[in-house]
Amino acid sequence: MSDAVKIGFVPFSAAPNGVLVLFTDESLKFGPASGKPLGTAAETVKRAAAASRFKGKNGSVLDILAPAGLKADRLIVTGTGKAGALKQEDFIRIGGTTIARLRANAEHVTIVAELPGGAIKPADVAAIASGVRLRAYTFDRYKTRKKDDEERLKSTVSLAVKDAAAARKAFAPADSVTDGVIVARDLVNEPPNVLYPEEFANRAAQLKKLGVKIEIFDRKAMTKLGMGALLGVAQGSVREGRMVVMRWEGGKKSDKPVAFVGKGVCFDTGGISIKSAGGMEEMKGDMAGAACVVGLMHALASRKARVNAVGAIGLVENMPDGNAQRPGDIVTTMSGQTIEIINTDAEGRLVLADVLWYVAKTFKPKFMVDLATLTGAIMVALGTEHAGLFSNNDELSERLTLAGRATGEHVWRMPLGSAYDKLIDSKFADMKNTGPRHGGSITAAQLLQRFVDGTPWAHLDIAGTGMGAPSSDINTSFGTGYGVRLLDRLVADYYEAKR
Repeated sequence: MSDAVKIGFVPFSAAPNGVLVLFTDESLKFGPASGKPLGTAAETVKRAAAASRFKGKNGSVLDILAPAGLKADRLIVTGTGKAGALKQEDFIRIGGTTIARLRANAEHVTIVAELPGGAIKPADVAAIASGVRLRAYTFDRYKTRKKDDEERLKSTVSLAVKDAAAARKAFAPADSVTDGVIVARDLVNEPPNVLYPEEFANRAAQLKKLGVKIEIFDRKAMTKLGMGALLGVAQGSVREGRMVVMRWEGGKKSDKPVAFVGKGVCFDTGGISIKSAGGMEEMKGDMAGAACVVGLMHALASRKARVNAVGAIGLVENMPDGNAQRPGDIVTTMSGQTIEIINTDAEGRLVLADVLWYVAKTFKPKFMVDLATLTGAIMVALGTEHAGLFSNNDELSERLTLAGRATGEHVWRMPLGSAYDKLIDSKFADMKNTGPRHGGSITAAQLLQRFVDGTPWAHLDIAGTGMGAPSSDINTSFGTGYGVRLLDRLVADYYEAKR
């Protein structure tokens, strides 16, 4: 995995070395465990805070090199804002904000997990540690030469806590989820000449090591199933398409599974309706939905989630060769419904249509959530702060919204309705793959809804959040891993058997 930070937990009494990290709120005070390693350097902190106008606001950082009276080489004081106002999402961000100040030569870091009001709870300590790992992530496997500021952080980060055993126990599942995010980021960041459908399927198959059952469908198998929509997209590339079905069976045999479906367009030229050249290199990330599903299945299996889960991904390249589908073509989906191709660059919904139908019919899940970097229109509506949420089920929508608030991977519900259905009526087939430009994200979701067979379903349009989003407190890479923490939280809070 593409991170090199080692996380450990030690008691408050452990002596810090290297870099010392302390937390304070707007009172600019420290707790008793923080005061011990700080010692006589407390006065230095006061003077530095006054000189730099450090007020302890949430996310602010006071950085002091070689502070007098302190054994540690460097002191970082991270502000946490108003006392008692922190949520778990804040602790993840604080972990990221803190580690962002470090350079590759910071071999050892001690973070005293204490606020002025007392020790930080184990679950929140776990969130800080997750934030550290997520921010420390970098994807540099293809760089043979690096500048000083590009060197990967290789540190041992020790969190000094009240109860080390409790912190380790709380971090174990959070660490598995973080691993899942990193798996998803790695997949999105890979170049398209390395990660094409067959290789993506091979990467997903590595989940067998965690006990996930894997089934890979090649062109012949999908042809037999009648997946004309997915295969219509794939036919323009010399790289054949694949569908991968992953099953984690952590619940009772009698329990219906929860299901997640991902769009995996490993590279999207737009096909015959070719995109402009500017920024096309980013279309290697058009498989961020599929990457999220693989990362989620990794997280669920790694932490031994007590749930039955199905992850299914449709993998294709959308290329414009002489065998590519054309505007005007009509494809027959696995469901038997037909789609007229108006724009070959509206390919993701064609891939999802067949995979959604397969999952609904084969597994009859409690619900399905699909993720796709589907439309640029969703970025016009929501920017990069929220994923677009479309659903036929109010309960599932509400639960996704709450999981988004808890993790910071926010969603915003968008409308569906029969009036939008009329916009994708076709004169020659049951539907066409695009409607007018206005409401483009909605008409895409309306098409997908025709392939869920009445299953409770939600569609997450992650075009603005899954790849190329602006740097944040916990991510600086092209691939964000968006959706792994969101959907793991959804499962943990509402669908997993209680321990």
